[in-house]
Amino acid sequence: MNKAVVAALALPLALTGCAGKGNDATITVSAAASLTDAFTEIGEAFVQANPDTDVRFNFAGSSALAEQINAGAPVDVFAAASPAAMQVTTDTGSTSNPLTFATNSLAIAVPPGNPANIGDLSDLSNPAVTSVICDERVPCGAATEELIAATGLALTPASLEPDVRAVLAKVMADEADAGIVYRTDILAAGDQVQSVAIPDDINVRNDYWIAATTEANDAAREFVDFVLGEQGQAILRSWRFTRP
Repeated sequence: MNKAVVAALALPLALTGCAGKGNDATITVSAAASLTDAFTEIGEAFVQANPDTDVRFNFAGSSALAEQINAGAPVDVFAAASPAAMQVTTDTGSTSNPLTFATNSLAIAVPPGNPANIGDLSDLSNPAVTSVICDERVPCGAATEELIAATGLALTPASLEPDVRAVLAKVMADEADAGIVYRTDILAAGDQVQSVAIPDDINVRNDYWIAATTEANDAAREFVDFVLGEQGQAILRSWRFTRP
C-alpha cells in the first residue's frame, strides 16, 4: 500500500520535536482527510522549525471533526474542506477568525488499467459500473452532489463513504470501478489508481479553511501562520492544492 495512504489509516498521527515543553508546546490538529499527506509534510516542517513543539493530527471527514470540536474534543487547530464545516464551529464559538488557505477540485479515480473503461463522467451512469462517492454530509460528498445536480448525472453509487480517503481505499482495493475524489487524492495514491479528469467548466471547487480554537495556545496560532506562510503554501502546491 502506498505510504501516503498508510498514513491516512494510522490515526491519530503524532509528530514530536526533540524536546518538549509540556502541554503548552503540544498542539492537536483536526484536519480534513484530503489534507492527510500535505499536512503530514507541513507538520514535519513545522516541527523542524519549532523543535520544542509536538504536533498531533486527527484526519477524518470535516463534518465529523466539527462535531467533535463542538462536543469538547481537545483540539487546537481545525482545517476544514469547506466553509460550511468551519461555520459549524464558528457558530458555537469553538473557533474564530477562520481563513481560507487552499482550494481543491474533483476527479474520478479508477483502478490501474481502468477495467471498466471509464472515459468521462457520463460513464458513471452506466448500471454496469460500480461507483462509490462520499456521503453528502462531508465536503467531498457535498461537492459531488453539486456536480451531479449541475450535470444531471444519473448516478446510483454502491456506497456512501464517510470521507474521501475511504472512497479512494475502495477503488485501490478494486472494490469499485470508479470513485469521485479530489484531484489531490489521485497524487497521494500514486500508481495504485488512475485518474479520469472532470472538465473545469463543470467541475466543483472546494475552499479549505483553517482556524485555531478559542482555547488554543500560542503554538496553535503559530501553526496556522505556518500553513498560511510561504513554506506551508509551497508544500500544499506540491500536493496539487491551489491558492484560494
